[in-house]
Amino acid sequence: MADDGLIRPLIAGNWKMNGRRADGVALASELVRQVRRSGSTDLHGDLVICPPATLLATLAEIVADSPVQLGAQDCHHSASGAHTGDVSAVMLVDAGCRYVIVGHSERRTDHGESDEQVRAKAEAANAAGLRAIVCLGETEAQRARGETLAVVERQFRASLPAAATAGNTVIAYEPVWAIGTGKVPTPAEIAAVHAQLRTLACNQMTDGKRLRLLYGGSVKPGNAAEILAVANVNGALVGGASLSAGDFWAIARSCP
Repeated sequence: MADDGLIRPLIAGNWKMNGRRADGVALASELVRQVRRSGSTDLHGDLVICPPATLLATLAEIVADSPVQLGAQDCHHSASGAHTGDVSAVMLVDAGCRYVIVGHSERRTDHGESDEQVRAKAEAANAAGLRAIVCLGETEAQRARGETLAVVERQFRASLPAAATAGNTVIAYEPVWAIGTGKVPTPAEIAAVHAQLRTLACNQMTDGKRLRLLYGGSVKPGNAAEILAVANVNGALVGGASLSAGDFWAIARSCP
C-alpha cells in the first residue's frame, strides 16, 4: 500500500460479458449480504462492481444504501447523439453508476481503441461526475522486449485527461499477459511499475501522491494479500474472481 497511509484502497470487480438478470441479482445480493454480515470492521476499502450494461439499473437498486458501489465497463465520449449501440457517461450516472472502466486491454484490442479515444472517454466520464478507472498494461511481447515501463508511461501520458485528479481518476495497471491466464508478475515487477506510475502521477497532478493505483490480472484470494502489500498498490481490478461473491469479498478483506 502507499507509504503515506492517506489512500483508501479500492477493490473493483469487472464482470465483463457475464451474467443475465438472475445471475447478476444473485451475485450482487450475496455480496451485499456478506458485506453487511461482516460489518465495517472487515471493510478497509471501497468496493465497486462493474456488471454488463444490461444489469446496471437493476443492480443499482440492490446495492443502494450498502457499501457496494456501481460501475460500468465502458462509455462513449459523447453525451448523446447518433451512436447506435453505445452508452454515454450521462446515461451511466442516470442508471446509478459512480465509476466507469475505460481503456481496458480488451477494448483496446477488440475494438481498436487508441490512447486518444481512451482519454476522450475519461474526459466524458469526469464531466458527467463519474470516476474513470483508466487501464494500462503491456503485452507479453512488449515485456519480453523490455518495453514495459516505456509502454506504461506512454499510455499514462496519452490516456489521462489534463484535468485528471486523484478525486476523479483511478489507474489500473493490468499486464495484458496476466489477464485471465493465471500468470502474475512478481511483487518486485509490480512494485517497479507502480513506483513509475506514482512518479508520473506526482509530476502531472498536484494530488498525484493520493491517486489510487490498482493492480489487475489474475488477482485471487490466494495472492491478493501479497499483491495488496506491495508499495503503491492501492487496490485491485478483479476479473474472474469477481464472479464469486465469496472470492471477491475475500480479496476485499485482504486490504491491509
